[in-house]
Amino acid sequence: MSDRCRIIGVLDNGAAGITAGALRLIHEAELVIGATRTLKLLAAAIDVNAEQRDLSGQLTQVPSWVAQALEQGRSVVVLASGDPLCHGIAAYLAGKLDRSTLEIIPNVSTLQWAFARLGLSWQHAAIASVHSRDAGEWVSGAGPEHGLYALLQQLRNATLVAAFTSPENSPDRIARMLLAEGLAPEFEILVAQHLLQKDECISDWLAVEQAALQHFADPNIVILHRKQPQPDEALFGLPDERFHQRTPERGLITKREVRAVSLARLELRAHSIVWDIGAGSGAVGLEASRLCPHGHVYAIEKNEADYAIALSNRASLKAANYTLIHGRAPPDISGWPDADAIFIGGSGGELRELILLCLQRLRSGGRLVINFVTIENLANAVETLKESGAPWDVTQLQAARSRPILDLHRMQAENPVWIISAGKPGNE
Repeated sequence: MSDRCRIIGVLDNGAAGITAGALRLIHEAELVIGATRTLKLLAAAIDVNAEQRDLSGQLTQVPSWVAQALEQGRSVVVLASGDPLCHGIAAYLAGKLDRSTLEIIPNVSTLQWAFARLGLSWQHAAIASVHSRDAGEWVSGAGPEHGLYALLQQLRNATLVAAFTSPENSPDRIARMLLAEGLAPEFEILVAQHLLQKDECISDWLAVEQAALQHFADPNIVILHRKQPQPDEALFGLPDERFHQRTPERGLITKREVRAVSLARLELRAHSIVWDIGAGSGAVGLEASRLCPHGHVYAIEKNEADYAIALSNRASLKAANYTLIHGRAPPDISGWPDADAIFIGGSGGELRELILLCLQRLRSGGRLVINFVTIENLANAVETLKESGAPWDVTQLQAARSRPILDLHRMQAENPVWIISAGKPGNE
């Protein structure tokens, strides 16, 4: 009888990589749960009378299997890969079962073995996993629903990243993602294949273009190394000239002074989900994406030329947490997740409907910020907000910038802008 489930880390050298105590627990178990590969690796250690259950494709069933077996007084072992608490099954089971019923017996992570084979220190490496459902090839601008999204976010700021892969989210697919995002020149890739097996193979450091065209044996570990330090660019308050703008007609950009105040009124946080409606050149949404490294910005622009310009700015700033669509709001934003912050830079003549929709989709405590340059649109927005019952205020901002005149300087005024900041109705 047992009142605990043992989660035991297993490597690809099977019984040779497990302690005698762990082998004894496996042999004494009445129920052994594992993936097809781990069950096969430990077949000789499992008692012939023990029940075996393959969790491949049935992960959600495992907690009920374990709970039922423990209620029956049966001894249970779950075989996990490497360290069960490093992107492994142990954290999942601990969230579904009584933690006191679990005993975790870790092994050396395959990441450790990969770095050991290279003789490369890894205490500063970021750890990622793309061992999830197949979301297909990466498409630039994809959001958090994609299986490679989290890895891309880590690559934005990391120098060294080690990633657990899957047969679908493979090293060559990761390399093609870097190509799509314009990051290929910045990284080199190494792939450790079949670690601790007879056919173990570790590649040389490969150019991203090379890795994108190769096939690698599964299972494998990917190590990505940034070849040069990233430019130390400001997160906030970028000059207007940093953004591509429509030419010869200029000015379709939220100027730096107005942008700074608008972003401040959005009250952004690291994990904020942000909407940018009427993105124009993309300046507000792209700066928001830099201020929300663990969040995401969803932007929309109806003008085809401005849409193309905003895309080029996304590429220039390497904003991986920024999705831009060419369309109209409200009809084309219905699939977006509810927002923590919404910025409206252009309404396309549907201001009232848009404000009411945004207030409805705004999360509790979120902020709606709208910029206006015309009195009529300001009046329309104020009337709509009054009727909605939302708390709101207006800031009028007029900046002046110095301009040279011979060997002196004068001040040249920018157009005045009204900035409305509103909250969800019922939130004070």
